[in-house]
Formats: sequence, C-alpha cells, structure tokens
Amino acid sequence: MEVIIITIIQDLAYNMYRGLPLAGWLGIITYISLIATASVMVLTRKGIYRFSFKTHKNLARLTIVLATIHFIFAISVYI
Repeated sequence: MEVIIITIIQDLAYNMYRGLPLAGWLGIITYISLIATASVMVLTRKGIYRFSFKTHKNLARLTIVLATIHFIFAISVYI
C-alpha cells in the first residue's frame, strides 16, 4: 500500500507540463508566493500600499502549504 502511494506521488510529481515536471512548477509558484508574502509586509511598512495583516498571514499559510507539497514531491524520488 505504501509503495503504491509513493509511486503515485512520484508519477504526479515528475509528470511533464510545458517542459517542466510538476515539482518544478510547484517550486516556481512557491518562490513567487514567498516573494509576494514578503512584499505585502514591505509595502505596508513603507506606506506604499496598505494591506491587512490577515492578507500577510494568509499568504504565509499558502506559502507553507505549497512548500510542503513541493518538498514531498521532490523527496519522493529518493524514497
């Protein structure tokens, strides 16, 4: 059962979409989410644009979820 789940994760993670595996696309999206999370607070602190702290917190949660899935996809090849 465990081997089947790992195989499914590996197949999903390394399935090619527009020339990159899904794990690669997820890494790019995670990085963009990280930059967006940091930018929200920088823009708010400098007074350039006003975001609520809730927005920053939700973006941070999204980044953590994306990074966790990306980690699982990336490590699946070594399991």
